[in-house]
Amino acid sequence: MQYGWLSIIPPILAIILSWITQEVLLSLFISVFIGATILAGFNPLIGFSKTLNTYIVGSLTDSWNASILIFCLSIGGFISILSKNGGTNGIANLVVSRAKNSKSTLFATWLMGILIFFDDYANSLIVGNTMRNITDKMKISREKLAYIVDSTAAPVSSIALISTWVGFETGLIKNSLAKINIDLNAYSVFWQTIPYRFYSLLALVFVLIVIFTGRDFGAMARAEKRTYNTGKVLDDNATPLVSDEISSLNTKVKHERWYNAVIPIISVLLITIVGLYINGGGLEGNSIKDAFGNADSSVVLLWASFGGTLVAIVMTLLQRLLTLKEVMDAWVSGVKSMTTASIILILAWSLGDINNNLETAKFIANIAKNSLPSYLLPLMMFIIPAVIAFSTGTSWGANSIVMPLAIPLAMQIGGNELLIPTIGAVLTGAVFGDHCSPISDTTIMSSISTACDHIAHVKTQLPYALTVALVAILVGFIPVGFGFNPYISLLVGIIILFGIQYLFGSKVAEE
Repeated sequence: MQYGWLSIIPPILAIILSWITQEVLLSLFISVFIGATILAGFNPLIGFSKTLNTYIVGSLTDSWNASILIFCLSIGGFISILSKNGGTNGIANLVVSRAKNSKSTLFATWLMGILIFFDDYANSLIVGNTMRNITDKMKISREKLAYIVDSTAAPVSSIALISTWVGFETGLIKNSLAKINIDLNAYSVFWQTIPYRFYSLLALVFVLIVIFTGRDFGAMARAEKRTYNTGKVLDDNATPLVSDEISSLNTKVKHERWYNAVIPIISVLLITIVGLYINGGGLEGNSIKDAFGNADSSVVLLWASFGGTLVAIVMTLLQRLLTLKEVMDAWVSGVKSMTTASIILILAWSLGDINNNLETAKFIANIAKNSLPSYLLPLMMFIIPAVIAFSTGTSWGANSIVMPLAIPLAMQIGGNELLIPTIGAVLTGAVFGDHCSPISDTTIMSSISTACDHIAHVKTQLPYALTVALVAILVGFIPVGFGFNPYISLLVGIIILFGIQYLFGSKVAEE
């Protein structure tokens, strides 16, 4: 049966409801229900039954999906143990000890954001809370601190090879590829998209440019001037955000040692690399490239997350930092923290199955083939998830809505040449929208952890985020549509950002 225009109702409904209600879970569930009802001949009772039994339960019976889901939960527990045993604070203290002036303090903040790459939520809370008192003493505005914290949260976690994001992103890629019968290793595809994450990569570099040039423009320049001249880290009318959520990541251990986080994290990375080699047949004579390509990354990521967790538990118990009960309570708390993300993932898989049965991607591709030039596809797949993420405040929700449509569209109108750039565009576009959104969880958490006025944080960060996005579009997403080398695009983008900062930025001390 050809569903035609009916096939686009579920994904469009997910977008509209997310924007109106600001409730992504409810919006995704309703969209799955409406899609199932259409497939059931418009019988809502059968549609409701199929929503639960066929699509939601069905998404959990797939071995890949189940493995990725368990990985997401276990990595949440792993991160919680590292926080409770003082490991992440140990990393923070090590970095902070090297900060001697305002420039080195800001660099230490950026570096800490890079090192705590495994979760954007933990990143924002730990970095902001740790550096706030230090940046205050260095006469650095809270707005500047919040910007750096926010810019080294999702942009880092979304491209890290091991993080709470990787399971979600590879899960979406795997299922979207499977729906159009393309047999590619999702984790390998994830690796290949990293050079095409132009916004995320350039945003990280732009923070360094801002730090080492000492220049600012727009609202950020005014905030820095206020702090430099008056010593006020906040505006007189500011309403700083504070929250008890910061305490959830605090530790009561006496000795906060950096290696209690670094060693478990390294063990996760080593287990992943060795696991991919073994699982992909490396011991049977396959080359490293073939082994990594053939490996079942969902299984290997499970090995890595549980292996790293065991290392963290053993190290914590041997040093008597926590009791066994405290360690397990920490792990369970971390697992609980991933509940919402896991539900979003399940509903995203369910919506993907609905779209597949309605042949949504095929319908959109047929329309787009006649109206959308193939070279504009990466650009469009950057803008669309950015708009959705900005409107809904969640990059995960945007990815879950757009990815099942973007991958088939890329294959239909661009072929293999545009597949990787398009996937990269979707994933980084969602980060950009989330980065700009005043209702984004990571944006709010950055304001909370730095005790910054939330609106002031959004106003000062927005010009910088838009600047990076514009450069990413002009030198990245448009050129790669014509087959341009992404590494050259990144290099040109960095040079342009330097030029913009020198042309439009100014040093507060000079003023």
